[in-house]
Amino acid sequence: MFDRIFKLKQNNTNVRTEIIAGLTTFMTMAYILAVNPSLLSAAGMDSTAVLIATALASCLGSVLMGVLANLPFALSAGMGLNAYLAYTVVLGMGYTWQVALLAVFIEGIIFIILSLTNVREAIFNAIPYNLKKGVSVGIGLFIAFIGLQNAGLSVLDSSTLVTMTSFTENFNTQGICALLAVVGLFITAFMYIKGVKGSILWGILITWVLGIICQLTGLYAVDAEAGYYSLIPAFGITDYSKLGETFGQCFNVDLSSVGIFNFIVVIFSFLFVDMFDTLGTLIGVSNKAGMLDEEGHLPAIKPALMADSIATSAGAILGTSTTTTFVESASGVAAGGRTGLTAVVAGALFLIASLFAPIFTAIPSFATAPALIMVGFMMFSAVTDIKFDGDGSKIVDAIPTYLCIIAMPLFYSISDGICLGVISYVVLNLVTGRAKKITPLMYVLAVLFILKYIFL
Repeated sequence: MFDRIFKLKQNNTNVRTEIIAGLTTFMTMAYILAVNPSLLSAAGMDSTAVLIATALASCLGSVLMGVLANLPFALSAGMGLNAYLAYTVVLGMGYTWQVALLAVFIEGIIFIILSLTNVREAIFNAIPYNLKKGVSVGIGLFIAFIGLQNAGLSVLDSSTLVTMTSFTENFNTQGICALLAVVGLFITAFMYIKGVKGSILWGILITWVLGIICQLTGLYAVDAEAGYYSLIPAFGITDYSKLGETFGQCFNVDLSSVGIFNFIVVIFSFLFVDMFDTLGTLIGVSNKAGMLDEEGHLPAIKPALMADSIATSAGAILGTSTTTTFVESASGVAAGGRTGLTAVVAGALFLIASLFAPIFTAIPSFATAPALIMVGFMMFSAVTDIKFDGDGSKIVDAIPTYLCIIAMPLFYSISDGICLGVISYVVLNLVTGRAKKITPLMYVLAVLFILKYIFL
């Protein structure tokens, strides 16, 4: 049966190899079940509901990828997009998380339409190469900055705006948490360098266990009023009724209080990041797996994008941020995964993991912070693909990319980074006599973004 559905023999693989590959992929991705509730709870969402929604959306997306496209790629809530929802759309722009989920739902619908046509290729080709890479790098820095804050390492300062925390002041609460985050970061980095499967997940769990030891020995003091809770988890089965707190809430909004233009910008930002992140991941991982044809195209890209877009809209209904293809799927490919059975196995494991929400949601932020910093490093590595030197034609592309990158963490906004990158690209190419390089879509985007800053 499996061979008939997934064409195992045709792809030179077998059930055992695919199951091991699916388990490997899940292990490298499972950290999202701890990180996503931590991030989205900052937007006021219930952490248990977010975990259930994340697990269900991951299961659905991965199974669809396996069945529709027969590709070994698993999906879950995208890093960067979840931070954008919580810290930019909700905390920055002041929208409710219900409105943010509605934007994710609409983005998914648009992505479905684009997946049925060739428009996505036109959009993808219209954006300069450097700027595409710059978005990934900027999001990486943004996520790392959030990780430093969640670790308690980066704190507010009246003279320099931000500074490093004092480890000795309030050592038994803030100090020990920051120290544990540093230790966890080195542990995670060590395992990642050594190629340990699931290094990020293991880093989270080990850091958490070290925190529990500190609590039992008195180094960590429980102070609920200050936000330092017991690190010892309450074991139990997931209360699935919690899903009702987020399920369908994306439709429970009053759009009359939402600025339509700003809302469109939010939708576009989700769509922009989701589209390029997904296409880049699909092409990059497929290349490593030798799945691209002679022209460098992925034959099953249409059904793959369809699975991704359906999972995004379904995830918004369930109550989680944009669901997208994970680059960690490369670990499963490296383990021998070559068909959709790998993705189906990973999806099934996400469903099983949803049974243990009380454990995942008890993981403290200082334990997930190293994961955010390491994911930031992985995304930042794309900076090596950006050309920063050469003649004027190359530099005029590099400067907008640079502005895009630094704007995201310093302005605490992914969308502002994208906006400044697009605007500066169009303006600099126009004033330096390189108007022919600018595509019509870039003109449209630049005008829209300028109007955004004038009227909003």
